[in-house]
Amino acid sequence: MKVCLIGPTYPFRGGISHYTTLLCRHLRKTHDVRFYAFKRQYPQWLFPGETDKDNSHRVIKADGAVYLLDPLNPLSWWEVFRRAKQLRPDMVILPWWVSFWTPPFWVIVTLLKIFGRTKILFICHNVIAHESNGFDKICSCLVLRKGDYFIVHSREDAANLKRMIPAANIRQSSHPTYDVFRTKSLSKDEARQRLNIVGKTILFFGFVRPYKGLDYLIDAMPMVIKKMDVTLLIVGEFWKDPEEFKTRAEILGIAEKIRIMDRYVPNEEVGLYFAASDLIVLPYVSATGSGIVQVAFGCNKPVISTKVGCLPEVIADGKTGYLVPPQDSQAIAQAIIAFYEQAKEAEFVANIQRDRGKFSWDKMVETIESFP
Repeated sequence: MKVCLIGPTYPFRGGISHYTTLLCRHLRKTHDVRFYAFKRQYPQWLFPGETDKDNSHRVIKADGAVYLLDPLNPLSWWEVFRRAKQLRPDMVILPWWVSFWTPPFWVIVTLLKIFGRTKILFICHNVIAHESNGFDKICSCLVLRKGDYFIVHSREDAANLKRMIPAANIRQSSHPTYDVFRTKSLSKDEARQRLNIVGKTILFFGFVRPYKGLDYLIDAMPMVIKKMDVTLLIVGEFWKDPEEFKTRAEILGIAEKIRIMDRYVPNEEVGLYFAASDLIVLPYVSATGSGIVQVAFGCNKPVISTKVGCLPEVIADGKTGYLVPPQDSQAIAQAIIAFYEQAKEAEFVANIQRDRGKFSWDKMVETIESFP
């Protein structure tokens, strides 16, 4: 099959960039793939982080990517269309996750539908973006109605898409595992020594945004610490003032048990933080999917998560982690305590390793191939 893939890759950072890059690599094992990548991702005034560029030394990139698409330059939209049409692919694949990409994606896909017979596949990381409004929903509908095929990672997103496009041809497929971050030669003790941490350690990882529910995890920590000595690592770039979390920890009397690293973590350091941890905690208030779960599973780490989005479909409660109600600090604390008191780590890790095939990139490629 001849495939045209449009999306981000290195030098842009983040989960969508990593996902699209790894998808390209795995599709190329059995298909002819042309990758038209972003020349620019977001203008600085729209991006709350320090930068959207990846400063990692160990880069995750796709060879042969052609950097064309600039969201602020309509001439680049035409160029992507022109090259895709000239290629005459069997399928054009685009990621969908945020309404910012409505103008270029709508134009490119509309032109392809008018001037060719190419099938359009949207991989929907979010049918409707996190913390979205009515305008975002309208934009999603405008773009996604142009698609022929859709892949989602959760029942919730499948239902959202069906409400938007009742006749949509949808496949649900699990988010594949990111094992590219695992540092196989680094033991837990060595990782903790590098980070100057001693004893039980849990990890919150990724961008800190309101829907991630970090405040509920911090509120759970006094209950945990009352039972046992545990360090909480909070590692990721804050999209809001971290001082409110630090102040909250001080008020609760647990500041010395919380380590905050407010920065985007380069690829070569991701494995260090996961290797140092016993357990990953995702206290999300809402979600459709999460790449962090698959980073955790790729590093053989159990996960405590709230029952939102696709997370209950990915985490086997009592087998690869624990599931708790959202916005419930007491339930989070009880799950952390149970994990340690019942010595569940070895059992959960064995189950994660056994189930790895369920979340393979080969299965994702098979899902793409399943469309007529």
